[in-house]
Amino acid sequence: MVEQSLPAMRGRTSVELFAGGGGLAMAVADAGFRPLLFNEFNKRACETLRLNKAEPYQVGQTPPIPEPGEAPPLLEGDVAAVEFDYLKGRVDVLAGGPPCQPFSLGGVAKGDGDSRNGFPHMFKAIRQMEPRAVICENVRGLLRPSFRPYFDYIKRELSLPFEERKAGTWQEHDEVLRHMLDTATVDDHERYDVRHYPVNAADYGVPQIRNRVVMIAFRRDLGVDWNRFEELIRPSHSEVALHEAMRNGSYWDRHPRVPRHVRDLVMRQLPSESHTTTDTTRLLPWRTLRDALEGVDGLRPLPPVDRLDRVEYNLGGFTDHIGWPDARIYPGHTPNVLDRPAKTVKAGVHGVPGGESVLLLDDGSHRYMTVRETARVMTFPDTWVLAGPRGEKMRQLGNAVPVLLGKAFASAVATVLDEAETTS
Repeated sequence: MVEQSLPAMRGRTSVELFAGGGGLAMAVADAGFRPLLFNEFNKRACETLRLNKAEPYQVGQTPPIPEPGEAPPLLEGDVAAVEFDYLKGRVDVLAGGPPCQPFSLGGVAKGDGDSRNGFPHMFKAIRQMEPRAVICENVRGLLRPSFRPYFDYIKRELSLPFEERKAGTWQEHDEVLRHMLDTATVDDHERYDVRHYPVNAADYGVPQIRNRVVMIAFRRDLGVDWNRFEELIRPSHSEVALHEAMRNGSYWDRHPRVPRHVRDLVMRQLPSESHTTTDTTRLLPWRTLRDALEGVDGLRPLPPVDRLDRVEYNLGGFTDHIGWPDARIYPGHTPNVLDRPAKTVKAGVHGVPGGESVLLLDDGSHRYMTVRETARVMTFPDTWVLAGPRGEKMRQLGNAVPVLLGKAFASAVATVLDEAETTS
């Protein structure tokens, strides 16, 4: 995570709030940003970040600004108590996924009335740091009709973060923001241009169906080219391309050991070929769960799990690859199949999921997915260490941003920031 796989572009820097298990932090670092600070409240998530080389500090302390190559500081504690003024003018990207429970069906969906709503803390950080760009990922539930007015208000708050809500209802504050956006002259240094993008992580090479919304904001004084940005974040993979790869045999060539009866069943279930106006020739096939487990993108294949006894055997040198017994299948609780992207990995805070953690094998048997298999589905590296018991590890993964999805957006942000500097 903190050991970046790409050199920082022009010395670009980042701060991560609500860092969780580290998915978005890894993505931003992989896109070339040097992390200056992480913040996280959850005990197990903090332990995960420490295990992956973050340097712990307590909220109330002012951590040092790390030099290139040094471990990023991790402020452990409530983001509401963090002061970010010492980072003013030093941050290119502020990234984070504010807690999604206020806006998810599983989290009761109280929205603005939920104390877990993290957006006000993001806006405070923006006021104090004045970052050049903001990346914010959240659940697609923000776009539901019942929440859409509040989501539009969040975007207006992000546009004018220095017009702070001090009292009253969000609707009253929204009226002020609307009026300012229509009539007031706001310094471009204190105004952000904001857009949001509904995305499916599978369209970015993640072997998982995961529908989310990504918000991007650029400080207006930078003059970023939005058309260029949107060109860079176009999907790279498609379901149609996967079906084509199955029909022309290239998918099966990657997996020559798939039993004939499994392959025949998959082929029978493909939708009938239809003409489409979408140009799929430039797109890669969706990655499937089988792709993830067999490591077709340069990763080693994960060894088969032959014992369901909750015991760590360090199978093939992999950690967290432990067989877990008692998986069940029943109506409404159906398993993942190998030749599709996995179902959405969930944190499990909303009761028994719908089979998202169960895997159907080629021989017709089924079992729970291991933590390492789930981490593969989230495009976490195999070297990533997760803290806590199985349930806590799965919760961290379910709350995370898939690394490949985050990297696609963070890399585009880095490119357009560089290009804006070059042309200014």
